[in-house]
Amino acid sequence: MTTLRIPDVADRESLGAFVARAVRLDAACAVRLRQRDERVVEAWATTPFEVLATRAVVGEVTPSDVTVSGNELLAALTVARGEVMDPGPPRDLLWRSELPSGTRWRSVDSLPVGVVSDLAERGVELARENVGPHGTPPASLMDQTVLTVSGDEDEVKVPMRCLFALSGMGFVDSSLDEDVVRVSATDAWFRLDARYGAVLRRRHALLPLLL
Repeated sequence: MTTLRIPDVADRESLGAFVARAVRLDAACAVRLRQRDERVVEAWATTPFEVLATRAVVGEVTPSDVTVSGNELLAALTVARGEVMDPGPPRDLLWRSELPSGTRWRSVDSLPVGVVSDLAERGVELARENVGPHGTPPASLMDQTVLTVSGDEDEVKVPMRCLFALSGMGFVDSSLDEDVVRVSATDAWFRLDARYGAVLRRRHALLPLLL
């Protein structure tokens, strides 16, 4: 049986908001729950922008790595409202995305939240003016580099799709002027950490397998 325990009400509400956003972006989304250490559970979701989103809360999940339906998890968090809940049966076959390994993340830089929010809003306006045949922004717009962030060891090119994901998941609040978005990287991945969650993407596309 799958069991999720989140003692703090604020953490349950925070995770509920995360899952609600993921379901709003993709009604059939799956959420992967992983025990990061003895105290912290990570929730992971894919987004229509081909960017991963994650949020961490204090809690415990059994099994320690399980994928569940976003809709069933949302119901457990918002309807049952208890400290211990059943997030739904395992649906591990629904998860097809790679997750970053436990490699140490290197800090690259911090960006004012207002700058990130303004760029995301401009991107949304451009997307509305250039909707593709399937009702989504064209890949050329989503892959456009909007920020290049440099640190001591890394230079990270941030495409528009990452800002779409930050905005769509509600991770940034432009009214909080003192907030920042932290950029960090490994050799294979980069991530943008904001107040309410983080988005991640591979730095380089994987090469296709030659059969």
